[in-house]
Amino acid sequence: MSKIISNSDPVLPIKQPPKKNRMQIHVSLAPAKTTEVFDTYWKFAVLRQEAFFKRFQQLAGPWSEDEIINKFKFTNAYRAADRTSQYLIKEVIYKEGYSNAPNEILFRILLFKLFNKIETWELLMSEFGLLTYKDYDFRKYDKILSEAMSIGERIYSAAYIMPSGGAFFGLKSKHSNHLKLIEHILENKTADKLIEAKSMQQAFEIIKTFHGLGDFLAYQFTVDINYSTLTNFSESSFVVPGPGAKGGISKCFTNTGGLNNVEIIKLMTDRQEKEFERLGLTFNDLWGRKLQLIDCQNLFCEVDKYSRVRHPDIKGSSDRVKIKQIFKSNHSPIEYWFPPKWDINKNIPKNNKTDQ
Repeated sequence: MSKIISNSDPVLPIKQPPKKNRMQIHVSLAPAKTTEVFDTYWKFAVLRQEAFFKRFQQLAGPWSEDEIINKFKFTNAYRAADRTSQYLIKEVIYKEGYSNAPNEILFRILLFKLFNKIETWELLMSEFGLLTYKDYDFRKYDKILSEAMSIGERIYSAAYIMPSGGAFFGLKSKHSNHLKLIEHILENKTADKLIEAKSMQQAFEIIKTFHGLGDFLAYQFTVDINYSTLTNFSESSFVVPGPGAKGGISKCFTNTGGLNNVEIIKLMTDRQEKEFERLGLTFNDLWGRKLQLIDCQNLFCEVDKYSRVRHPDIKGSSDRVKIKQIFKSNHSPIEYWFPPKWDINKNIPKNNKTDQ
């Protein structure tokens, strides 16, 4: 059954003699209505974060009482805590020895994110050492990647689909076009434009102008760039819902009460403490950092997948009925570290290596 949710603080309960299970009156957000997946969204966030911290504490698995979370692969509740994001932050953006020149920072982020695969970055590093724009050579990079492809190595992550860019740059290989895309972006003084951007949305619009980077990819790249010193915007200042998030929203709500997808994600971000409290849940945040818009957007995507098994009768706008990726533990340890401007690294216990 659908239930009506509130977009404002609950009013104080009517004063009555103490009784068990006394009802509280809430201000209605009618006609917005939710399904049972709406509550599952918050429960999933808690369960996934609990699993994160159990692994962080190096406890033996399984790390969840929820068999769906134990069996299938889901991203962390916080995007920046995922293995690939951690590698980007520590080994690509802030690694000691790399230049902090704007063009160099942007070059590294784009080179990593267009492939979004740690092994591809490390392949290039094994050939060229520190990867710099100053020493970049298209022919050399293209040769190494072409050789890797020729022996059957995957150089792209399966996290999301990258358009080939062939229509714009005219090269045969997808990776060749993407190397040219990096050149094109840097030659257009994009790093300087990003530094001058007044908002995250403006930075997004700058990235979106380049061929092959539609709304979803441009937003993901904007979030990645915002980990660096090039920009410094709140992660709760702007969001672009991806296809998976839209599917999750359609499963959580039967009627959004006139709110669009962006407003729904903002609503979830604003209401997080209230919803955890309403459900009697304890959510362990990221060492003092609340869920941001990007995290709530991602949680919708993960709940879209999770509910295929937990709530198979609720279809939403998605045609998918199975979760494709089975969880496989990666035993390479992670030592968690986040952009210094977040001011949370001091809260992370030392010797925190874990195998997320």
